[in-house]
Amino acid sequence: MEKIYVDHAATSPMHPEVIKVMTDLMPKFYGNPSSIHHFGREARHIVDQARTTAAKSIHADFTEIIFTSGGTEADNLALIGTATANENRGKHIITTQIEHHAVLNTCKFLEKNGFEIEYLPVDQYGIVRMEDLKKALRDDTILVSVMFANNEVGSIQPIAEIGQLLKNHPAYFHTDAVQAYGVIPINVQEMGIDMLSVSAHKLNGPKGIGFLYVKNGTKMTPHLYGGEQERKRRAGTENVPAIAGFAKAISESLRTQTEKINRYKQFKARFIEILTEEAIDFRVHGLAEHTLPHVVNISFTGINVEQMLVNLDLEGIAASSGSACTAGSLEPSHVLRAMFGSDSSELYNSIRFSFGFGNSLEQIETVARKTAKIVKRLTNN
Repeated sequence: MEKIYVDHAATSPMHPEVIKVMTDLMPKFYGNPSSIHHFGREARHIVDQARTTAAKSIHADFTEIIFTSGGTEADNLALIGTATANENRGKHIITTQIEHHAVLNTCKFLEKNGFEIEYLPVDQYGIVRMEDLKKALRDDTILVSVMFANNEVGSIQPIAEIGQLLKNHPAYFHTDAVQAYGVIPINVQEMGIDMLSVSAHKLNGPKGIGFLYVKNGTKMTPHLYGGEQERKRRAGTENVPAIAGFAKAISESLRTQTEKINRYKQFKARFIEILTEEAIDFRVHGLAEHTLPHVVNISFTGINVEQMLVNLDLEGIAASSGSACTAGSLEPSHVLRAMFGSDSSELYNSIRFSFGFGNSLEQIETVARKTAKIVKRLTNN
């Protein structure tokens, strides 16, 4: 039985070219980038090249990229770093109810330390309303953090509009772009973004590496103390092989971006078409024109999400849900709760399928047909 991976929004397989870059580099370039001798300079050159690649990918400056251990650290540094550095101006922070837990739990930490966090609601499509943000903005608002695109339902937020709104406001604008980066084009200058978080393992790069874009002039306090790496903003010896692999993943992702967008749209359309042909009862979450092309979140009437995921796995299909199952107890998705309410059936019958490198149209068709077969069996249709 062929095993099919359609959980790329959780993590993605490393691209063969990324693996090659890293394994070729490891035995040859082992110097510390902070060392001034030949070995150190070689390593520094690799890091500098990668930083240039990362900066160009979002139309930023070389000096505005901070390499981190991933998206979680990037989010933590953005929120805690700017909050603590700017609390003399105010302690009001705005975010949304559907953020990744890397942002939500960081906000909880800040709340415990005297900051006031306002969590904006979203509409039924998982999109923040601009009027809600306008009403929430205050003179003492120091930071607005709105994710670029949601990791569970794929809803794309009005980032450029938010950037424009904040253009004449002193609050910094941070966006968690972990799910969107590499899939859709991002221009931090045109969009008015001050900080942006990225993780390599979402775009076929290695785990344990990411970056935070920080616009020059942004007042930020580091929260790792040690050496003077990353222009004194993030201490610790740089992970040179992972950084080089990350740069290769960025290059490959941008080189194939248009092709990927078109292919994933085709996958999504065909997937939904087959489910429709199979005459099962389902609902796609989000607006097609405002969701990521590689993510589709679907609720299936009459099914239980745990049971559905187990059956998919038995059929060789790796998908996921926005729910975390711990010791047999189901914790409903905070994203779906924000979209549909606490009593909605969508909280317990929604599955996320996400496409990526290595998937073919034939695989997607197989997933759709097997999914329909399972739904029919579980609902006795």
